[in-house]
Amino acid sequence: MIKINMLSTADSVSGQGVGSAYLELLGLLKDNPKFDVTINKHKKVDITHVHTINPSYYARMKNGVSVCYVHFLPHTLDGSIRLPKPIFKVFKNYVIKFYKKADHLVVVNPIFIKDLESYGIPKEKVTYIPNYVSKEKFYRQDIKKINETKKNIGIDKDKFCVLGVGQVQTRKGVMDFIEVANKCPKLQFVWCGGFSFGAITDGYDELKKVYSHPPKNVIFTGIIDRDKMNDMYNIADALFVPSYNELFPMSILEAVNTHLPLVLRNLDLYEDILFKKYLSGTNNEEFVKLLHDLSKNKKMYSEQQENSKYISEYYSKENVSKLWDEFYTSILENKGV
Repeated sequence: MIKINMLSTADSVSGQGVGSAYLELLGLLKDNPKFDVTINKHKKVDITHVHTINPSYYARMKNGVSVCYVHFLPHTLDGSIRLPKPIFKVFKNYVIKFYKKADHLVVVNPIFIKDLESYGIPKEKVTYIPNYVSKEKFYRQDIKKINETKKNIGIDKDKFCVLGVGQVQTRKGVMDFIEVANKCPKLQFVWCGGFSFGAITDGYDELKKVYSHPPKNVIFTGIIDRDKMNDMYNIADALFVPSYNELFPMSILEAVNTHLPLVLRNLDLYEDILFKKYLSGTNNEEFVKLLHDLSKNKKMYSEQQENSKYISEYYSKENVSKLWDEFYTSILENKGV
């Protein structure tokens, strides 16, 4: 049995994709009898798997073979948090130093292997394993349950509903979400998420104003517990992700399990992981057209539902579990080589 100790505070703050990815991986590994998984323990293990870059974890990576999960890169922090430039620079340098300390890195998107190389980290040290979302937690509900949730939130059951998910940050494209909503007055828009970083959130003042006084067809729900998020995907007719920077949004994997069509910003990072099974735009005018067409064209809508089903099946429990099994086994077999 392979002993793995997870070092993480990823689930200490609600509403973060890092926490969702961490919890899903725990569930995946605990179903595998080959692994003995502990969390934040001080004991000798075969593998130390670090999920968050806490300074206290830096020295603890000497316990067995160390693995660090790359949930973000320095440049993806831009537009997320607002810090004085000197402090921000020190923090970004610390991130890379932390990644270099680990024996192995795991990225959730292969496009970022080159980025890590540019920071002086050899690609042989980096492995791509995608995120995973349980189909037992995220699935299509019956219409009675969906209408009940809509009623509780105050949404017209017959309105086409566009869902946004994530922290309220500049990087997430929240202001674009609002502008698109203003141009689609007949559609309902709902954003699930809040200010996980509080007042140091980039663009906080501007975002707080629109968050507190949104357009009539926009609802900000605030941070929602993950066990309630399946309800939110089910009230929606499409997931709209206008983010400018991502690795592999958990919201996409959660949404495709409920067969929601995807409307995404045209970013290179999606091409290799979503197989062009989504709709994409480069500006708000294009987003408006795509959402309008989805709401009117039943054939188009049905095709996009099938695309989401395809993505959902590809990132199945069996496929992703096999990748982790092979990865953990191989790094132990090649230890010291």
